Amino acid sequence: MPGTHHHKPIGYHWRVDRVLVALDKFKDALSAERACEVAATVVARKFPHAVVQRCPLTDGGDGFCPTIVEAVRRRYPGQFGIAHVTTHAVAGPLGQPRDAPLGFVAAEALPGSVRSLIGAQSGLIAVVEMATASGLQWLPFEQRDPWSTTSFGTGELLRLAAAGANAVLLGVGGSATHDLGLGALQALGLVCLNDAGQIVSRAEPRRWHEITGFDSRRLAALPPLVIARDVDNPLLGERGASRTFAPQKGLRRADVPRLERATERMSTMLLEHFGVSSEWTREAGAGAAGGLPFGLGVAYGARGVSGSQLVAALFGLEDEIAAADLVVTGEGRFDASSIDGKAPGYVLKRATALGKRAVVLAGSVAALPAVEPGRRLTVLAITPPGMELSVALAQTEERLAATLEAWLDSSAVQSQSL
Repeated sequence: MPGTHHHKPIGYHWRVDRVLVALDKFKDALSAERACEVAATVVARKFPHAVVQRCPLTDGGDGFCPTIVEAVRRRYPGQFGIAHVTTHAVAGPLGQPRDAPLGFVAAEALPGSVRSLIGAQSGLIAVVEMATASGLQWLPFEQRDPWSTTSFGTGELLRLAAAGANAVLLGVGGSATHDLGLGALQALGLVCLNDAGQIVSRAEPRRWHEITGFDSRRLAALPPLVIARDVDNPLLGERGASRTFAPQKGLRRADVPRLERATERMSTMLLEHFGVSSEWTREAGAGAAGGLPFGLGVAYGARGVSGSQLVAALFGLEDEIAAADLVVTGEGRFDASSIDGKAPGYVLKRATALGKRAVVLAGSVAALPAVEPGRRLTVLAITPPGMELSVALAQTEERLAATLEAWLDSSAVQSQSL
């Protein structure tokens, strides 16, 4: 990565007329909206005459619902009823009550490319965000345990959405769960039964051993359901939910094989009950959000789409990147999964393909053999080596601004711009 030496500000050497600031959230520290605001303020100070376009990114995770609704409102300012959000009390990941948003947007207000991705050309589209109902963000580190968390609250939102929409768009990033969507299906009317025919009221993984069958006769009807996801991992295997994501949600590494076996057993039971092909376990994205796309796919035929492609179409990111002289992107942790389907990776790929100058800012950066920093690309970790996580999270806003400002003033940037 280029070194940093202080010389004249870049403005003396580089004419910048348009900058795209497109950052995702910095988990547990900054929302995407706030991260973009911080970065845009720095850029505007360095390039006071430049047009700075902000685009908060979401690929299905935290902020998905308000980002989608606000984007539609901006397209049609002042038009009442074109997009709105209601708030509902639902069960959180440990069953505690949480207030969660439920958005509605008019399909006709969306770009044609977005309508095509969703598969709805008219009527209201409900926008549901799993992260606010069943998200990891609500749990302190000591309470994170995928054996005990449930997606029930997400199912409650889906039931509410079904009452007034022609289609449902569900964003599934940022979850605290690994219940294959069983909690959500319970909220929608699925009954889990034990050997004695008694109801198993909570279907989180620690109680899966009690479940021997299902009753889906009272399962609520849903309009066409589209799931926006940020990864394409299957449900099982080396890239599956247990091995890849459960440890990020508090699972002990020693418990990974046990959770994988339990996941395989429960997935087989669901497949057999609903009479669908085992191909669903290998479906791209089935392992996202603790297997929620798998469960909803098996029960409802839910279809997955790339959250980053959806947001790109909604914001016209292709055109914004093409018009920019500089692209600023990033997120809390930038690693292989960022390149493999997440929104900042999408922005970076398009920017480099178009030969744009780009900088990636992240709380931490993993080794990325597929991303070679060079003349027009810089990847920067904003957290100094050795800094405690709690300290780093508290200083994220300050470190983001300082790192970007230092880069804009650095000789490394000057050499890229000559």
